[in-house]
Amino acid sequence: MIDQAHKIRLLMELRKGGITNTQVLSAIERLPRELFVSTVFEDQAYDNSALPIAHGQTISQPFVVAFMTQALELGPRMKVLEIGTGSGYQAAVLAQLCRRVYTIERYRSLMAEAEQRFTAVQLSNITAITGDGNRGWPEQAPFPRIIVTAAAPEIPKTLVDQLDNGGIMIVPVGDQDGQDILRVEKTVEGVDVRMLLPVRFVPMVEGVVKDI
Repeated sequence: MIDQAHKIRLLMELRKGGITNTQVLSAIERLPRELFVSTVFEDQAYDNSALPIAHGQTISQPFVVAFMTQALELGPRMKVLEIGTGSGYQAAVLAQLCRRVYTIERYRSLMAEAEQRFTAVQLSNITAITGDGNRGWPEQAPFPRIIVTAAAPEIPKTLVDQLDNGGIMIVPVGDQDGQDILRVEKTVEGVDVRMLLPVRFVPMVEGVVKDI
């Protein structure tokens, strides 16, 4: 049984941490995070911490999800490309704030579980595939917004190429010694890059794992 007070404490913590976008906060408030974590960790669903999921992956800390979502500056008519579906939690937050989410996951079993959760929370504007996130989704490009939920060793050029002019990508970049969330805006001159927040994500890996 999830304690509603626990969720309220989390939302207060997010606000104190600088999450000021009321639409982002409302999306997190509406979404039952306990559905996106292992039953073993269900009582920790509203702790402000990352939690393990299958295949050595994680469901990100709620603050990081909220921070990256806020940094995207989403509009309701936008489509978003997400690299790294994982549990599906980040995609489910995004789907409440934009027209459509296109999300890619390299583990087939993680994708299958995420799609079941999207159905459970009645989100029908998420299109998901199992694939190599390094390739992006050229058939649906360009995207006004791209979010990457695994750490790339450098800004992924393939994904920059799939951004709209004026588009924004939020991506953690670095290695196990240090990573930062970057805001990458595509301009007519190239890209404008701003460092936003030090983080620690699992690495972005090439290829597809068809494990079921």
